[in-house]
Amino acid sequence: MLVDSYLHLSAVVQSVLLATVVAVLVGIAVYRSPLGSTAATAAASAVLTVPSFALLGLLIPIMGLGVGPTITALVVYALLPILRNTIVGLASVDPSVTDAARGVGMGRLRVLTAIELPLAWPAILAGMRVSAQMSMGILALAAYAKGPGLGNLIFSGLLRLGTPTAVPQALTGTVLVIVLALALDGVLLLVGRLTTSRGIRDRQ
Repeated sequence: MLVDSYLHLSAVVQSVLLATVVAVLVGIAVYRSPLGSTAATAAASAVLTVPSFALLGLLIPIMGLGVGPTITALVVYALLPILRNTIVGLASVDPSVTDAARGVGMGRLRVLTAIELPLAWPAILAGMRVSAQMSMGILALAAYAKGPGLGNLIFSGLLRLGTPTAVPQALTGTVLVIVLALALDGVLLLVGRLTTSRGIRDRQ
């Protein structure tokens, strides 16, 4: 149970971090283009219409069973909230702030890393929190693809329905997923407070 809990949390954290890197890079590339932003968001949205069982089923012949298809599916599902919030966060930066930065000699990359991304960070983090909660639930279904995590505990209980320990086992796995989701959300909230300047927090 402890091992499954650790693997569940680890898989979600890794997937959200990978999705954040991809989504932020894509968001940086498209946020200045309405057409590019719409296309990127639409593509990420389309993935969410694919049932997780179906996506895992499509990935298994390519990647086999286990961690590979599980992490890939989680990253794909986690992209939309982070990508959308990255685009919104970057696009909402006051142009007068970036103009002033360029006026004092900052280059495009310096403006992005020193001003735009820090100002957009609370929005990006909010997207990460949504993706983390989604991933916690989706990962529970990954037992179908022999993926890691508490889904194995839940599925094992469901497969033994009719025995005295079946329902308690499935409920235990479900409750642990909820507890981990709340704990990870609390950690991300703390990360937000530690990594967001007080001035930006006061503006929210």
